[in-house]
Amino acid sequence: MNKAERRRKKIINILSDADAPTSASALAEQLSVSRQIIVSDVAVLRAAGNEIYATPRGYVLGSKRAEHDFPYVGMVACKHARAELKDELYTIVDFGATVINVIVEHPIYGQLTGYMYASSRYEVDTMFENALEGGESLLCDLTGGVHLHQIGCSDKKLFGLIEAELKKKGFLIEN
Repeated sequence: MNKAERRRKKIINILSDADAPTSASALAEQLSVSRQIIVSDVAVLRAAGNEIYATPRGYVLGSKRAEHDFPYVGMVACKHARAELKDELYTIVDFGATVINVIVEHPIYGQLTGYMYASSRYEVDTMFENALEGGESLLCDLTGGVHLHQIGCSDKKLFGLIEAELKKKGFLIEN
């Protein structure tokens, strides 16, 4: 086994042991390599069939994805202006739920999914600070604000309360 293969095995072990997403920078520091080496290693690991998901807070293994941590996962279809995004996410997390992902339909690439795993205002704020610092585009910018969210929560009743509040604020696309 060469040096790169040993490092990639360590990446899988670190992610397996982690209780939260692990950033590429943290992995790079632990393994004494550059962040770009980690990004390349993760690409190789994915190509080899490992389910590694990138979230705004770092990498998670497929077996550790948040969908498995909730008694109930529901999906909502939303539309709003970019300026209303924080309010939409705050509405969800204020109920004690987790915004698992955002899904958009792209005319060339089809369905694009971005994993968020935001469970608090702090996590929403951190995600936005990181995006604004880097001048990043948002997936909803590609679709005129139309997007889906998977939401993890304790039960279907709570999910219904979240849907009702999103509808009241005008974020929910109705049937």
